[in-house]
Amino acid sequence: MWIDHDAMVLVADGRKMLFFRNKGDRMAPNLEAETVKLQDNPYDRDQASDAPGRSINSVGSSRSAMEQTDFHELEETRFAAEAAELLKRRALSNEFEKLIVVAPPAALGEMRKHYHKEVQSRLVGEIAKDLANHPVPEIEKIIAQS
Repeated sequence: MWIDHDAMVLVADGRKMLFFRNKGDRMAPNLEAETVKLQDNPYDRDQASDAPGRSINSVGSSRSAMEQTDFHELEETRFAAEAAELLKRRALSNEFEKLIVVAPPAALGEMRKHYHKEVQSRLVGEIAKDLANHPVPEIEKIIAQS
């Protein structure tokens, strides 16, 4: 996939958003970081219990396990919606003409649910991969090969 000069590239993973701008050209991309946003997760597994809750029925002695809330999944869903909102604001401010989004399949799917029409009109490519913790030269290479 070509990365045009001045195109914006969002690399996200549900916990981290990296906004890049291509300062190079199609033949020699040069992604420079513009913004990095990390999610603060108040529901760290070290602090939260992994055991499901119990409910005691007032009639009889039976007990049932209540469904456990997956706070990590909820936060990642919220974070994907937040990424889509940031893209919307930047698109409406004309901060980019072309956009490439790189994210794991689940995060990408969640972001798609929230894309504004201005974001959709500027979207030139999506890559369903988790590259948020990869070095920039590797990200450039993987996008170029996609």
